Amino acid sequence: MPSSVDEARRRLAAALLVLDPVVGELGVLFERAGHRLALVGGPVRDAVLARSSPDLDFTTDARPDDTIAVLKRWGDAHWDIGKEFGTIGARKGDVIVEVTTYRSEEYDPTSRKPQVVFGDSLEGDLRRRDFTVNAMAVELPSMTFVDPHDGLADLVARRLRTPGTPQESFGDDPLRMMRAARFAAQLGFAVDPDAVRAMHDMADRLTIVAVERSRVELEKLLLAPDPRPGIELLVDTGLAAHVVPEVGALKLVVDEHHRHKDVYEHSLTVLAQAIALEDGPDGAVPGPDLVLRLAALLHDIGKPATRRFEEGGGVSFHHHEIVGAKLTAKRLKALRFDKETVKDVARLVELHLRFHGYGEGAWTDSAVRRYVTDAGPLLDRLHRLTRSDCTTRNRRKAARLAGAYDDLEARIAALREQEELDSVRPDLDGNAIMEVLGIGPGRDVGRAWTFLKELRLDRGPLDPDEARTLLVEWWKTQQPTG
Repeated sequence: MPSSVDEARRRLAAALLVLDPVVGELGVLFERAGHRLALVGGPVRDAVLARSSPDLDFTTDARPDDTIAVLKRWGDAHWDIGKEFGTIGARKGDVIVEVTTYRSEEYDPTSRKPQVVFGDSLEGDLRRRDFTVNAMAVELPSMTFVDPHDGLADLVARRLRTPGTPQESFGDDPLRMMRAARFAAQLGFAVDPDAVRAMHDMADRLTIVAVERSRVELEKLLLAPDPRPGIELLVDTGLAAHVVPEVGALKLVVDEHHRHKDVYEHSLTVLAQAIALEDGPDGAVPGPDLVLRLAALLHDIGKPATRRFEEGGGVSFHHHEIVGAKLTAKRLKALRFDKETVKDVARLVELHLRFHGYGEGAWTDSAVRRYVTDAGPLLDRLHRLTRSDCTTRNRRKAARLAGAYDDLEARIAALREQEELDSVRPDLDGNAIMEVLGIGPGRDVGRAWTFLKELRLDRGPLDPDEARTLLVEWWKTQQPTG
């Protein structure tokens, strides 16, 4: 992060020198065609922050058809999927650019779709941007820095402020309120108090935004280095009530172990600890991992529905993991997450308490096998979620729980080496089952297969002859008597 505006300007100049072959050539082509072109928004902000920007976004006074004509002369390919909104994309070699006509967007109070009006000035276009740190531009090919709303000063101050009034900005596109929370998480910026008040007052406006757009912002927020500030902003302003209401509801539930003032605080701590346990790119759970982070955040959302006050002043949440798994699946489906993510996150929530009790009584090898089999490909994530769920400040208790889980992981490793535990299957396949029982393909083969798998989980690998004998004995019990 630059320490002064002067340093920020030096960083921007250095970054633009690297980009010059790309942006300079494009700027010259637009200028020759009689149009203005400017690098704008995220790429300018990220250049000051010394971050690599995945996209090169430009803005122009050219209308979409005129932009296409210029990009045809510049690139290897172009596409006009965003033409309705003034955006044309193009590629030259490995460089991808998007060029958007100056515009202003407004939402009809009853519509989810923005009404796009093309503009004629760079300054007007910058005013309609979400935040001042994204309302900076570099005009091309002159490389003139344009910053009418002091975005550079806000960037140095790590402050999110809207170019116009927050009410105007969030009224144009209510999703910007979600974006404020996302930037708070991604960049570690503080949101201007006026903007926070507007987010609180206008939270209900988020309901007109397509749920898929809100989900994308939530994903980006959760994948940030520190999601907590963003989540807190969503909850405190009431935006969470329209995206993940179950998270805000946790503030009303007391932690039965009295380690935190509420289950909400516990859940945020679990999320932070889960993030700390993510691996590098070659690890079992490379970070940032959306499935693990969603499971950590949502693992206790079944507690409000299962809270019971016990005699003596205690509080219990029996079977909250089962209820929580159902609520998790319902919420993620409502947010239009893909089926695999919904299934995996809900399964982790369902299994997150399975380990508890391991340290109190010895698990049989059968119990360990079932733990691994039930987790399936989610086992490495379950390891991290379970460890993260320990948030006690009692060091002796924390050490005891960590030691117990170390022991469980060691047993899993030993059994896996012994038995290839990840792919537990019956000792006889379908063909052998049909041969032993003298039956053809059908439902009974599946029932016999399930019986042998349960036997395999309980006893470990069996000698084929013993498996055949036990299968025949079981089959006799399945036949009608009399």
